[in-house]
Amino acid sequence: MSWLKVCAVSDIEDGEAHKVDSVRPPIAVYHLDGEFFATADTCSHADSSLSEGYVEDGEVECVWHFAKFCIRTGAAKSLPATEPIRTYEVKVEDGHVHVLLDASVIAIPA
Repeated sequence: MSWLKVCAVSDIEDGEAHKVDSVRPPIAVYHLDGEFFATADTCSHADSSLSEGYVEDGEVECVWHFAKFCIRTGAAKSLPATEPIRTYEVKVEDGHVHVLLDASVIAIPA
C-alpha cells in the first residue's frame, strides 16, 4: 500500500469533486466542509463518472441515472444503484490531498 499525492487542497472547492485520472480505476476526491474523502469514480450501476455528478448533503448523485452514494461510506443511497462504491483512506499533508492505494489500483506513469 502506498500514498499518492493527488491534488492541492486549493484545487477542490468545498462541495465539489475532483477526478484522479492518474490511476486505474479512476478515483474521485471530494471536499466536504473542510474534510476530504475519496471514492471510486465510477458509479456501481453504470459506467458514469461520479466526479461529474452533483454533491449535496454528503452524497454524490450520478449524472446518468441519478443514483446517490454516501461520500463518507460509499453506501448506495438510492436506486437504480444497489451496490456500494469503494472508498479510500485520505490524508492532508503540507497542503496536498493524498489517497492510500493498494495493489488493486494501478498508477499511470506521467
